[in-house]
Amino acid sequence: MTTPDALRGAWPSAPAATPPPGTPPATTPAIAPVTAPVTPPATAGVVAPVATPDATAVTAPLADPVAGSGTAPVTGPGTDWATAPATTSVPASVPASVPASVPTSVPHPVTGLGTGPVTDPVGAQAPAVAPAPPSTTVLPGQPAGFSPELARRDIPILHRTVNGHPLVWLDNGATTQKPRQVIEALAGFYGSANSNIHRGAHTMAREATEVYEAGRAAVAQFLGAPSPDGIVFVRGTTEAVNLVAQSWGRANLGPGDDILVSTLEHHSNIVPWQLIAKETRARVVPVPLQPDGQVDLDAYADLLSMRTQLVAISQVSNVLGTVVPVREMTALAHRYGAKVLVDGAQAVAHFPVDVTDLDADFYAFSGHKLFAPTGIGALYAKPDVLEKMAPWQGGGNMIESVDFTRTTYAPVPHRMEAGTGHISGVVGLLSALNWLTSFDRNAIAAYETALTAHAQQALSTVPGLELLGSAPGRVGVLTFTLAGQDPSRIADWLDRDGIAIRAGHHCAQPALAHYGLTSAARASLALYNTPEEVDKLVASLQQLQLQQGA
Repeated sequence: MTTPDALRGAWPSAPAATPPPGTPPATTPAIAPVTAPVTPPATAGVVAPVATPDATAVTAPLADPVAGSGTAPVTGPGTDWATAPATTSVPASVPASVPASVPTSVPHPVTGLGTGPVTDPVGAQAPAVAPAPPSTTVLPGQPAGFSPELARRDIPILHRTVNGHPLVWLDNGATTQKPRQVIEALAGFYGSANSNIHRGAHTMAREATEVYEAGRAAVAQFLGAPSPDGIVFVRGTTEAVNLVAQSWGRANLGPGDDILVSTLEHHSNIVPWQLIAKETRARVVPVPLQPDGQVDLDAYADLLSMRTQLVAISQVSNVLGTVVPVREMTALAHRYGAKVLVDGAQAVAHFPVDVTDLDADFYAFSGHKLFAPTGIGALYAKPDVLEKMAPWQGGGNMIESVDFTRTTYAPVPHRMEAGTGHISGVVGLLSALNWLTSFDRNAIAAYETALTAHAQQALSTVPGLELLGSAPGRVGVLTFTLAGQDPSRIADWLDRDGIAIRAGHHCAQPALAHYGLTSAARASLALYNTPEEVDKLVASLQQLQLQQGA
């Protein structure tokens, strides 16, 4: 295949899953493995129109949506079958240059056209407020290889204000903010490369298919999976769990079978099992927690039996921040012949994951909690398990041949992807993975550990504040109650200071019930949060308590 100048060097080339039958073969010659970042040739720097406030057409060089001007490989543990996509440069709809320091302007939050002062949303009358200065605090144990400013400079929304204050985004457990590289990749795809994938005979269809399958390969590499053929694109973790429940569960569960589900699970890893258990007359058996929020491993071992067909566990709790010993729990479940599904939604953004090392049968995550767009996620399944699973939805893309007497299905993973997928979502996910893995993942984990310790110590100074869970090694999910304050009141108060947290049951009512609660407030951290932001949270909570006392 000959790639046009506008896209040359743009779409990464990586090992792809087996294409569905009928897909015209590409004529692109085999590309040697890429073992180091690659800089596009100068001839790739073509120009594209950029919208400006006065609608005057100007031109700007195309920017790499991953690193602006350079490239960053996707790296993952234990993979020797694939190498990183070289670049994912696509035409940008806004200028791609990002200053090393905090910017003073952002694109219009709705149209993306033009720039303006960093103030509240359009229509707000609050005066502009200077963005928060770069973090200068060095935490005990903070590694030299990472600073949150390295991430913050790429994320436009962190440089806006809310209610006259610089935004402090501490709602990362609900969704993460997106780097400009992801935003530009989406705009570039729709601006110059939009096409449906698979079976298309034209150039743009082949190009879109290549980047879609490169995204699948990048996810496999990111998770340490042995092959892209084990990666199914879904809307997110919820759809992934439902897919397994409806396809694998319907075929393998029956009367008297047990499904063990830990008490700290998100509702998306409880309700699908309740639905299929009712249909198959199996049982959902809760695994209790210890007082500190860890899974009670002794109780878990006692509950396992030859009746156990599946164990559903989160790698990280979205309420308590508990890091669950997934590898050990999986090994124990496998002794009884049970399969294990791991909800990795709250894990993948915080530390490297290797599904081969975990030996998980299924692993799911959501892109929007990994700095990627909403509506895209992935399910990993062991190839031998996935191969035996029947389709859970029917339609286009997942078939090999159809007539009124017999229909045959495409090979996995396409068999599980009926209809047109979220193609631009995969483009954004690929860009997000490249962005995240351009940093030292172990350094990020060490920084977040230091930041979480700082936050725990600082929150302990707030009168009447009780932090839920005290499991060692927790990630930065900090759920708390405040004496005399309703969680929704806490969230509203903090919002006045530009601080975004979440209040409610967090889709984990059994976990809250373990502490005798129906709702709580939650601040959740990410790699771009700073000690100064944590201190602002604490100062605002202290002020709330002072006001209550007065």
